Parts: sequence; C-alpha cells; structure tokens
Amino acid sequence: MAIVYRKLAKDDLDTFINIRIVQLREEGAKEDIDLVPALRDYYERHMSDGSIVSWLAIDGDRIIGTSGMSFVEKPPYFGCPSGKMGILSSMFTAPSYRRQGIAKELLDRVVREAREYGCGTVQITASDMGVKLYTAYGFIHNGNFMHYKL
Repeated sequence: MAIVYRKLAKDDLDTFINIRIVQLREEGAKEDIDLVPALRDYYERHMSDGSIVSWLAIDGDRIIGTSGMSFVEKPPYFGCPSGKMGILSSMFTAPSYRRQGIAKELLDRVVREAREYGCGTVQITASDMGVKLYTAYGFIHNGNFMHYKL
C-alpha cells in the first residue's frame, strides 16, 4: 500500500499523543507522570491558533510517521532577522518503516511550512537517532545550546 501524507487533524489527536509518548520513552524519558492531558491541551490550543503544524505518514489506516513544527517569535537577531523561528518536534517513524525516506519527507513538509510562515531558522534538540537525518538535511550543531529547568 502507498504511504499517504496529510496534516494532523483533531480526530487524530488520541493516536498522535500516544505515538508522541512512545517516542519520548524511546528517547529515554523515565518520568512516571500522565502527560496525556498536557499534550492534548497543547495541541488543541496551538492547532487552533495556527502556531503548530504537524504532518503524518499513513499506511492504510495506521499512522506510521509524525512530525511537528511550532512557530515562535523572539527579538530579531543577525542570524534570524525576522525573529520567527520553527521548533521541530515529534519526528517519529514506526520501527518497521525506518530507512525508507519517510522521515525526510515529513521533515521536508514541516520545513516548507516554516518557510511559508516566515521563519528565518529552524531548531531542534535532536535524539541520537535523528542526528544523522538532520545533518544530512543541512542542520548544523550549535554547541551553545543550554537549558535551565524550572
């Protein structure tokens, strides 16, 4: 069966959220909290205001790949004069579908969305598994990235 690509719709949220949790666990998350309500709230709010877009890869009636791009704005700087940034997330392909170009196709689609939104840059905190894809696509490591947990 041919893989179909389409944007995430509200009717997909239950499955999408479950896939997101599987992805986070695969990447090493150990916390024992129910993340479903927070994820549902996030996606419902940001899908309705247009500040996030997600693309799905579907085989038959099964979602086998996901991607997401959140749009944020910060004061313009030389590396991003528009101040608009895309934050890439939720890049996941079901294990039996990996290495078939699905992640690259999903990445192409959300990067195109970021360009259309007016973003001057796209950022991601990449998993070990994703580094090869993002490097081949043209992403560059930024050794200055830091975070502070509140």
